Amino acid sequence: MPASLTYPGVYIEEVPSGVRTITGVATSITAFVGRARRGVTNEPTRIQNYADYERAFGGLWAESTMSYAVSHYFLHGGTDAIIVRVHNGATAATLTLPAGAETLTLVATSPGEWGNNLQATVDYDTKDKDEASPDVNLFNLTIEEINPDTGNAIATETFLNVSMSDASPRSIEKVLEYSSVLVQVQGALPSVRPDPVTSTDNIDGGNGSPVTDTEVTGDEAARTGIYALDKTDLFNLLYIPPLTRDTDVGVDTTLADAAKYCQDRRALLIIDPGATWTTVAAAVTGINDIRAKLGNALAINASVYFPRLKMADPLKENRTETFAPGGAVAGIYARTDSQRGVWKAPAGIDASLAGVRELSYKLSDGENGTINQLGLNALRTFPVYGNVVWGARTLAGADRLSSEWKYVPIRRLALFIEESLYRGSQWVVFEPNDEPLWAQIRLNVGSFMQSLFRQGAFQGSSPREAYFVRCDRTTTTQNDIDRGIVNIMVGFAPLKPAEFVIIQIQQIAGQLDT
Repeated sequence: MPASLTYPGVYIEEVPSGVRTITGVATSITAFVGRARRGVTNEPTRIQNYADYERAFGGLWAESTMSYAVSHYFLHGGTDAIIVRVHNGATAATLTLPAGAETLTLVATSPGEWGNNLQATVDYDTKDKDEASPDVNLFNLTIEEINPDTGNAIATETFLNVSMSDASPRSIEKVLEYSSVLVQVQGALPSVRPDPVTSTDNIDGGNGSPVTDTEVTGDEAARTGIYALDKTDLFNLLYIPPLTRDTDVGVDTTLADAAKYCQDRRALLIIDPGATWTTVAAAVTGINDIRAKLGNALAINASVYFPRLKMADPLKENRTETFAPGGAVAGIYARTDSQRGVWKAPAGIDASLAGVRELSYKLSDGENGTINQLGLNALRTFPVYGNVVWGARTLAGADRLSSEWKYVPIRRLALFIEESLYRGSQWVVFEPNDEPLWAQIRLNVGSFMQSLFRQGAFQGSSPREAYFVRCDRTTTTQNDIDRGIVNIMVGFAPLKPAEFVIIQIQQIAGQLDT
């Protein structure tokens, strides 16, 4: 009631409804961890298209399997990605500008040979050049990235009226720190402004060696490698491209850590077939080895696809090259989510592979049946339909395991519900733990589940058959209340994909007239 009743009359008071809308999280944000030509290292960078990747990480590069994977991802319907660049010994180029007897040293913002193409120009055409006493600290700095093939500038940055004085609001160090994507100041500033010259004296810019499992796995405490994703709020899929075109990611090192990390972050790991999986027998051995090393507990958050893809390589005059399928598969996940929902299996005739000239191995129906029973998803070629994804099982989908998380869409739907309820129930913390709170929880969680039911996420013809939400004395005892615990139980009836279609045909015997 109102805090103070002083005069006779009518008082208006707004009463909270108790409705707190739970919004479903995004379902197909894909994280990539690998080598790139340029860009920040061990920092998650979110992009929405391949043009963003080109600007931030340099686009296609023959030595970067990740650059091709990201291209395939967006080609197949991906819309949201997080990139973590790692490197092995890459160095940043430095650019020295003479300043009297001293030097101003600039360093490229990220390691790589790209920095060797930077060019700096200094002039004194400042705002006060015509005054009787111009500021001798002011100068203009232009930084250009030159295309080594054409000699033209790819990118240009101009900083006017910058100063060598730390006290100035236009201090060159501060301006470059907050405004430049090409260079930063390295070391101490000289006492005088740099000479009016054009400098191309670049040194030490190197791409380093191909990355290894050590760089990709990274360090959890330092938040490097896959653990750099700790700095991002949400991702749903994790894909680690091969280290090189012929070198697979380590199973018992990188993939095991990545699967555990996905389990902790409620995400799914997409795993490529090994480079040596050139036959079904090799694929069978390989999938069993991956499952043994990851363990059944982690297998529910991973899926594996076979074989690899043969596609045009734009950097090799569009000649056919073999690529790992993970990037394209992640794109199909994203496309299926947007068109049908996370509860739809990312497989079937609609899960077509674009730009694929052929598969590295053409599976027969019998061979498909062999690997499908082991939880290895097939990529198939069919007349009319072309190349398609023809499997939707998790790594725990081997028939002998009898796992309730056998299918990718069921596992991903559960992860989606878990993450959405986790984020949408934060308001409950520290609320009075009694029936009014429980009623609010049932209302809000029930509304969220009802919205999924209406979209066709569950089986059953009525909400009672499709899901339930419980939060009352049966789930939360007095002992729980005394310990500050409220228990919410949510159940749902998942839609399992129609993996096997059986058509029965019977001949009707003719009836004789009597």
